[in-house]
Amino acid sequence: MDLRLIIQDNVTASFGLSADEVIGERVGTGESVPTLRLYTYKSHCGLVGRFQNIQNELRLDFCKENNITVNRRPTGGGAIIMGDGQLGLALMLPGQAEDTYSRARDLMSTLSEGIIKGLNELGVNAQFHNKNDIMVNGRKIVGTGIHRAHSGSLLFHASTLVDLDVKLMLQVLNTPLEKISDKLVSAITERITTVRRELGRDIPLEDVRQAIARNYASTLNLELVAGQYTADELQAISKTESEKYLSDEWIYQTSTVEDKFGGAKFKTPVGLLDIRVAMAGETLKAVYIGGDFFAEESAVAEMEGALRWHASQPEKVSATLAKVYQRREKDFNGLPLEAIQETTLKAIANAVLVGTLENANPYDPSAS
Repeated sequence: MDLRLIIQDNVTASFGLSADEVIGERVGTGESVPTLRLYTYKSHCGLVGRFQNIQNELRLDFCKENNITVNRRPTGGGAIIMGDGQLGLALMLPGQAEDTYSRARDLMSTLSEGIIKGLNELGVNAQFHNKNDIMVNGRKIVGTGIHRAHSGSLLFHASTLVDLDVKLMLQVLNTPLEKISDKLVSAITERITTVRRELGRDIPLEDVRQAIARNYASTLNLELVAGQYTADELQAISKTESEKYLSDEWIYQTSTVEDKFGGAKFKTPVGLLDIRVAMAGETLKAVYIGGDFFAEESAVAEMEGALRWHASQPEKVSATLAKVYQRREKDFNGLPLEAIQETTLKAIANAVLVGTLENANPYDPSAS
């Protein structure tokens, strides 16, 4: 069986998302052939996951002022920024009866192999990690998502960071952080990575694209064939784009679940611990562990990642923190596990109680 390869650059978000949905659906009915689409979006756009409130995830005023397009993916996952430095991937394949969302993590791990092997071939030590991320030494380099179409086919989405403007990303995404300082940008830069950073050179995005394409062909045991959309596909894409991905009803749809934010600080023997959280309903959506302590950034990033889209029950949060800490204890350089646990739980409690950023200290109310 052939795998059609479609390469595009400078694509609008509305066209690209529509193409992914339409081709994905048609692959399941046999109207379109299995397709691998490797593309870049017109700089820049902010995209949220299928089930997110866009008002919660993106700084819409900033996006409007800076002509940054916003839209909603058909796949789940979190908010991302896309542009000419981020290699987008959409893989559309016929599905099987057992391809249910209960197997989402396994499917994403399997379908990530082409990216992982492509990056490995280039010299980047990438590995699948946690729920849906590809990491390099504890730093995120690729995010993934999956969608099962009505026809039963699979749409696998991924974004590979060939390069990234971290400050712009923080300005676009709505985080629980109070201000975007140079220190914060530096700290976040240590939690994620890019292909160019890992290789220490300005590798062309096209080289990354070709390496990933080659490895998908071998991983899936399919013959890679360069191609384009058919006339029927383009007509269907245009219709879906105008009716859905250019529609405010789709882009700005909301649910009754409102985001809540909370924070807490604690002075430990090795420095100030400052933890900020964002919650969607009763789910812990995102955690930022900051302060003036010294620790290996990849260990902090791993701990933050382990709590992304995590249950907020105290015992479950504490157990997850302990699991990461035990694995990376020496990298935390004396920062006490108990302080991390209690400060995180206090931040969650503050979010639940008041929904705003608080500076309450779970140990010493007088600490600032």
